[in-house]
Amino acid sequence: MTKHADQREIPALFNVFENDFLIGAAVNPMTLQAQKEFINTHFNSLTSENNMKFENLQPEEGRFTFEQADELMAFAKQNGKTVRGHTLVWHNQTPQWVFQNKNGGRADRQLVLDRMKDHIDTVVGRYKGQIQSWDVVNEAVTDSGDRRLRESNWQETIGDDFMEKAFEYAHLADPDAELFYNDYNESDPEKREKIYTTVKELVEKDVPIHGIGLQAHWSLHHPTLDHIRAAIERYASLGLKLHITEMDVSVFAFDDKRTDLTAMTAEMAQQQIERYHQFFECFREYSDVISSVTFWGVADNYTWLDDFPVQGRKNWPLLFDQDLQPKESFWKLVNR
Repeated sequence: MTKHADQREIPALFNVFENDFLIGAAVNPMTLQAQKEFINTHFNSLTSENNMKFENLQPEEGRFTFEQADELMAFAKQNGKTVRGHTLVWHNQTPQWVFQNKNGGRADRQLVLDRMKDHIDTVVGRYKGQIQSWDVVNEAVTDSGDRRLRESNWQETIGDDFMEKAFEYAHLADPDAELFYNDYNESDPEKREKIYTTVKELVEKDVPIHGIGLQAHWSLHHPTLDHIRAAIERYASLGLKLHITEMDVSVFAFDDKRTDLTAMTAEMAQQQIERYHQFFECFREYSDVISSVTFWGVADNYTWLDDFPVQGRKNWPLLFDQDLQPKESFWKLVNR
């Protein structure tokens, strides 16, 4: 334990929930270097924020750049941390060469499948036995409308079975790894049903999928607890494991464009305390199916929500403040 500024003993966050689920954080080379001790103290599971994504690992065909991913793996091994792999197949952060033939035109199905398999074989194979679970396919489902699968280069060049192939290749590369489908807006009723139907089809085809990742990029107002519970129960009915994979609690609604705040208001801080408490009570209620909860960041000093979706705006979505000190939302969880 360490001391808070007011002399309260600060328990390790992962120890608070050691009987419930793993507590993870997304890290990058900057935060891992600057905050090693802090990360080691509070989290027993790590996810690479960007450095295991396709464009960072294989920016050019056949040229793999594992240095930063290897640094994370070495830190995890040295400190006994679990690692979630993120991510193998995604419509974003995948270089264009994957989908082009040697003449610069669109590659055919077999060429893209071969490249998918080679990438998965190389990446998953490199960390075989070291990474407990992989986000194999990320964000392949549409948010709204009649279409279920999002239009993407993967879907357009391979076809709707690109997801099946990705899971099959990942399972071949590491038969012991847990394989997840991962998505955001997972608790929205319309998208929930699309995700459920998509994954149900994979399960019915005996595709080697073991779980669903609920990103949990939530806010002070959205989604409702009823929608979260409904999503958890719906996904769990498929007999799969669930992970909370990218959690943060934005103090702004998505359509809130204001830029005048330099700190959370007292009302925001109180709402965030209550929301985190409610969410974690819900997670504990379903800890028989939820085995991991990962925050998409470490502390408020750096978060992907800074400047997103509003440029020039700071956000404060995590349990630790900009000085790596626990916020009252942390204490509410600790003193449940």
